[in-house]
This record gives sequence, structure tokens and C-alpha cells, in this order.
Amino acid sequence: MLRHVLYSVRHRTSYRYGRPVDLGVHLLHLSPRTLPSQRVLRADLVPTPAPDRVEQGTDTFGNAVTWMFLEAPHAAFEVRLEAVVEVRPRAAPPPAATLGWRDVAAIARERPEWHATAEFLFDSPMVAVAPEITAYAALSFGDGRSVIAGLLDLNSRIRRDFAFRPGSTTLSSTPRTVFAQRSGVCQDFAHLMIAGLRGIGLPARYVSGYVRTYPAPGQPRRRGADQSHAWVGAWMGPEHGWIDLDPTNDLIVADEHVTLGWGRDYGDVSPVRGVILGGGAHSVEAAVDLEPLAADASSIPAVGH
Repeated sequence: MLRHVLYSVRHRTSYRYGRPVDLGVHLLHLSPRTLPSQRVLRADLVPTPAPDRVEQGTDTFGNAVTWMFLEAPHAAFEVRLEAVVEVRPRAAPPPAATLGWRDVAAIARERPEWHATAEFLFDSPMVAVAPEITAYAALSFGDGRSVIAGLLDLNSRIRRDFAFRPGSTTLSSTPRTVFAQRSGVCQDFAHLMIAGLRGIGLPARYVSGYVRTYPAPGQPRRRGADQSHAWVGAWMGPEHGWIDLDPTNDLIVADEHVTLGWGRDYGDVSPVRGVILGGGAHSVEAAVDLEPLAADASSIPAVGH
């Protein structure tokens, strides 16, 4: 039986401005998402300075969003997430139980009742299909191969073929740039895999969250730790739905990840973004700590969301 794991999540993002900001409006994707495989026991956002107004809502993808409005001059802005989340991993279906990848692509393309996958089939602002990336992804998908077998092969190849190299890319780097230089970070590898899957007709989405900083005993340290992490959700068809894959670490997402939300690409679910009036030059720092608290939390009651 797959175990449940309880995590303490702490995320701090701090902005410091060269001169006071007169007005700031911030959009936050920092509240962990409640899912069949994830239960949010507590999630608190602690901003400094205190906003004049806070609004809560849900975006088009079903992610929780928070708007914070600061209407008095301030020289810095910091927001902390303090959460407790129980992860309930699900087992991946065996390859023989899933459809062939061509069948999945045909369903996604031809059956309008699966419209929820359509927005993850086409180009998005930060992920454009490119012929060289499509050809690279297609090597994992032979004519008769099951969709999950192809997904797992592509996940492994990206981990093997691309170097994890912080500083080699920026937030605006494209999948084509990453493919050409064969290096990047978790956001880049997620965008790259999404571009490849969309290129062969499989729906794929960008998932934002955190990966366990310290691995289980005897396991290697995960790449991308100590910061926000990103991975890929891939659609396997109407029976099995979505599976999450981490190409940075060659993992099926199970019990080492906490999900914040998902979208077409990073731009849909960036943790903190906004508009400010004034401020001049600014610096930003982010720090994350994901710490396991218990190996089995199935009996712990929920205390809030």
C-alpha cells in the first residue's frame, strides 16, 4: 500500500526596492491545491507589510489565487507561505492497461467532450511547438507503444540528455534555446517536455510546486530542491486521466512533491507577480523548505484550508 506523507511547507519571497513603491498589486499562486492525492491541512499566507486589501479567487484552471493590494509607500515586500500538506500518492497504471499513444492523441483531437484537454494541446505564450523538439520526443513513441511507456521513456531521456545548470537560462528562455544548448533548470525541462508532447498531439500541462529537499534514506538528492519546482502533467486518455512526471529527476510524481497548481506554462502559475508604481531597481530572493513531518498521516484531521 502506498504511504501517506505529511509535509511542512515554508516558502518566502522577498522584494527590496531602490526607492519606495507608492502602489503595489500582487497576484499570488502560493496556496497548495486540494486534490484526490493531496490534502491541505493548513495554508497561511503572511505578507509584510500588511496589505490594505486582500481578495481570494480561483483562476481558469481551478487554482487558488490571492490578490494583495498595498496602497501606502513601502520599501520592501515579503510574503511567506506556511502550510501543512498530506500527500497521498497514486500508483501509475501498468503500460498494458493504457491506450496506445496514437489513440490518446486521436481522442484529444477528435472528441470535443474532452475539451478540458484542448487548452493543453496547442502553443502557449512560453511554449511553442518546434520541429526539432517534436522529432526528439517522437523517438520515445513507436507506432504501437502505450502512452505511458512513451511518457516514461521521454522523461528518462530528458534527465539523461540535458544538464541541470542553474544560471544557464532565464525566465524568458524558450524550449528551442534549451534544446540547442542541452542545459537548463526544472522550468526549462518542463517546457521542453511539454513542447515535445504537444508536438506529437498529446495534451501536456505545466505543474508548479515543490520537491522534497532531503531524500529518503539511501536515495539521491533531488535536483531543483530549495526553490520552487516544476514538472509535467500528461494526459493518458479518459480512463486513466493525468499523470505527473518530473523530467528533472526522472520520476513519476508520487510522494516527494507538493502541488501548487497547473497551467499551460510557467506564466499561468508563477508564484508571485504583480504591478508596482515606483520602486526603481529592485532585488528578489526566494527560499523554500519542504520537510517531511510524518510517514503516515491518514488519521490526522484537517484543521483548515
